[in-house]
Amino acid sequence: MSEVKISAVTRSEFGKGAARRIRRDSKVPGVLYGHGSDPLHLTLPGHELLLALRTPNVLIALDIDGKTNELAIPKSVQRDPIKGFLEHVDLQLVKRGEKVNVEIYVHTEGELAPGGNLLEHVLNALPVEAEATHIPESVTVSVEGLAAGDSVLAKDIPLPKGTKLGVDGETVVLQVLAAQAEEAPEGEAAEGEAAGEA
Repeated sequence: MSEVKISAVTRSEFGKGAARRIRRDSKVPGVLYGHGSDPLHLTLPGHELLLALRTPNVLIALDIDGKTNELAIPKSVQRDPIKGFLEHVDLQLVKRGEKVNVEIYVHTEGELAPGGNLLEHVLNALPVEAEATHIPESVTVSVEGLAAGDSVLAKDIPLPKGTKLGVDGETVVLQVLAAQAEEAPEGEAAEGEAAGEA
């Protein structure tokens, strides 16, 4: 798991106007919370934060006002729905060795059994408990040869050492659906519709 260093400054101005001014300077307002401490309002560099957030569950080493160093993971990220730029970020304070609950992406590899079946991701991300400085970015599951009606349960997914499931082991993560019957040729469909109208 990667650790990204970001310098942040505490902020004392709040509200929409203050947030707009921060964003105009290519920065992002954020809040750091956790461990029973009061929430700390921060201003973070927009470009560096955007790059860091490309890594799922990234561990951020915050240098706050050049005085304090804290570790945090992103918990909530708000983006502009149209332009996609960062509007606000909530960061959770973590300590080395501490266990945290996060979701990791489920990737698949391999080919399904022949027959045009469809693979449904019931869960795109798997809830797990992991050590804060060793959060896996994702897990990979083989779907080689799975046929219609087959499924992959949470307990069937190999997790990295030190990572535990955050859901019941019997939870369905992936399932294979039978291919839909092909549509009738256009001529037959038209006749059927005509018969239905009569």
